[in-house]
Amino acid sequence: MKGSKPLIYWLILLFFAVILSLEYATPAEYVFGYFYIVPIVLASYKLTKKATLRLTLIGVGLTLSNLVFPQLEIETLAITVNRLIAVLALWVTGSLAVRIRQYEEEINRQQAQLQAQQQLAAVREDFISTLTHDLKTPLLGAIETIKGIKAGLFGEITPQHQKVLEMMLRSHRSSLELVQTLLDVYRNDIEGIQLQCEPVNLASIAAEVIATLTNLAATRQVYVVLSCGDSDFRTHFWVNGDVLQLQRVFSNLIINGINHSPRGGRVEVKLETEGDFQLVKILDNGQGITPNELPHLFERFYQGTGDRQASGTGLGLYLTRQIITAHGGKIWAANRSPMGAIFIFCLKAIPLPNNDLN
Repeated sequence: MKGSKPLIYWLILLFFAVILSLEYATPAEYVFGYFYIVPIVLASYKLTKKATLRLTLIGVGLTLSNLVFPQLEIETLAITVNRLIAVLALWVTGSLAVRIRQYEEEINRQQAQLQAQQQLAAVREDFISTLTHDLKTPLLGAIETIKGIKAGLFGEITPQHQKVLEMMLRSHRSSLELVQTLLDVYRNDIEGIQLQCEPVNLASIAAEVIATLTNLAATRQVYVVLSCGDSDFRTHFWVNGDVLQLQRVFSNLIINGINHSPRGGRVEVKLETEGDFQLVKILDNGQGITPNELPHLFERFYQGTGDRQASGTGLGLYLTRQIITAHGGKIWAANRSPMGAIFIFCLKAIPLPNNDLN
């Protein structure tokens, strides 16, 4: 120890001096080694683990040495056993004291880690608020301005201008969707997904999402079709779910299929019932998925390095898995034969609602 010694240091020395005096000033049958427990416990609370062990060893050594010093003769077996019991008590006390000190340090470390996590959560909340205000608001303003220009509110627009403005509008909408996805991913990680569940028809949701993606599919020259297995009765595909969140699942998976399909390709959305579950399969005829990519497809920010066309930020599939997991379902991917990929998710089926008229 450097510099001035703390008070506890001198107090421990005083205890040792008093106990040592009693130990060596009395016959060997009087065992005062038990009192070394006091400075050992004091050291465990105020000094380091190394210092505590050192004091324990000193106490053990002094207790044993009193068998032959200062009498300079070996005592009886009973006295020896008594001393060994005292040594055992000292060693157990020292070991427990060190163990307790380790537990306290671990608790303090975990408390510090918890505090750091709470601070990180607060930083994330600030980050989300900043994104909402500084990114979404100007994007929404730009989108509305472009719509006004397209509508001719600021003068006549030629067909060529219309094409440019439509391209700008798509770009701003994509940026807005990206911002919203980032916000949702961070919010879901912190708070979990808050679902507004009700009986929903997966076939109806799929049809609505496909209709909204008609222009994107046409631009990519990809055909998107919906099939309901061996049945034409769409009332067979009812689940308990959040309509808006499930729309995002269909949208993410269908867009993923469109982006990874060649021009003139085909994306099929197939709905099936298997036992107590409703299955949704999104099939494309792109380049497929490499074996190394399959385990990582649904990880955050993961983008494949294979021959499939890379697009986006790697958040779409991650968010999709979050939503399906929150619904109590499962999602996975596989390769098709001879070419292409298939994404499948399943949700628990529910009986046909009484008020359904389909």
